[in-house]
Amino acid sequence: MTDNYPVLQVALDLMHLKRAMQIAREAIEGGADWLEAGTPLVKSEGMDAIRKLRDEFPGKEIVADLKTMDTGGFETELAARSGATINTIMGVADDGTILEGVRSGRKYGCRIMVDLMGVDDKKKRAKELERMGVDLLCMHVSIDDQMMGKTITEELIDLAGSTNLPIAVAGGITSETAPAFLEAGASIIIVGGAITKSAKVTEATRDLKEALSTSKAVPSRFYHRYSDDDGIRKALMEVSTPNVADAMHKKGAMIGIRPLRSGWKCVGTAFTCRTIDGDWAKTVEAIEKAGPGDVLVLDAGSRHVSPWGELATWSCKMRGISGVILDGAARDVDDIMKMDLPVFSRSIAPNAGEPKGFGELQVEIECGGITVRPGDWIIADDSGVMVVPRERAVEIANRAMDVKERENRIREEIRRGSTLSEVLELEKWEKNQ
Repeated sequence: MTDNYPVLQVALDLMHLKRAMQIAREAIEGGADWLEAGTPLVKSEGMDAIRKLRDEFPGKEIVADLKTMDTGGFETELAARSGATINTIMGVADDGTILEGVRSGRKYGCRIMVDLMGVDDKKKRAKELERMGVDLLCMHVSIDDQMMGKTITEELIDLAGSTNLPIAVAGGITSETAPAFLEAGASIIIVGGAITKSAKVTEATRDLKEALSTSKAVPSRFYHRYSDDDGIRKALMEVSTPNVADAMHKKGAMIGIRPLRSGWKCVGTAFTCRTIDGDWAKTVEAIEKAGPGDVLVLDAGSRHVSPWGELATWSCKMRGISGVILDGAARDVDDIMKMDLPVFSRSIAPNAGEPKGFGELQVEIECGGITVRPGDWIIADDSGVMVVPRERAVEIANRAMDVKERENRIREEIRRGSTLSEVLELEKWEKNQ
């Protein structure tokens, strides 16, 4: 079979076949070359997913992303008999598994793509696979590794110079990054979320095709993955606290802390302060010691005596602090509400404490029932306040973006006339006790 490279392969990594089929139709309309029955889809719907794709798209390459680790011949036969023209086998599988897959593929007219995810020496393994007779290689960053900010461009360049096999590349590719992967040596660009999570799948697919045909990046608002503090801040400003809560499996939400007015949002690293019974000396010192972009997180020690008011808020604003989270009482609320600096508090009280100097800065505190350490990330909006542990900030920021992106597609399907229950097939997927 002769392929016209570069190829755009759309990975249908969904749970529901009905949704996958509609996305496939829109992707084909946008110019997709190959369709992939993604691993989650095959696990959810079985070989029927491959059969349905073959029935509706008889002239297209159908990739069965089975990620075979054993019984290579049998699983390749299953894929081929269901209508797949390519089956994936893992590069870390035993040689016997891969060889049986190749033999079965020759028998049933199904090519073998070997996924190198998890292979330590990819160049060495590629040479072995080429001798075994596999047809295609795949450089793949797993979704979970993508959330950690991992990329594979340098590994791809290294691999492309050591094999004659066509190389597919997968892992968070967008219309902005696809041309760089072509330049690095990929022949097949596998795109999942940047198409399947788009509200406008056809347009998103066309953008990818344009990027591949012109070798020029096409800008995209979503589907970026970040790996540093600037990226974390950018991602958290894009998402909501509910997105972050979903990404953290419902952990990390403060209880009882609310914004003084609606419409405020703040994101930044925590500068912590613990004080006693409204003593405001340490809270004022915290303003001077915190850096621009930080969020002051204050354990006031009292809900009835305020350590925070208008003048402290003005000081924060002038210092470039992103916001204030106060487990205690705020005052001068009418003036603070007129200012463009978010203040979130547990309560409101007119009386202030005294500047006695009790308390500590940059220590672990409790705020809103959640442990907060210096350097943890804070995101606060109308829905509440979330605390993201600093060691997981890259991952959670990326996962929250993924949540938001998935919701964008679901929202579009609801706008087209489905209900949320219909989109998610809730009755089918209620937990089976």
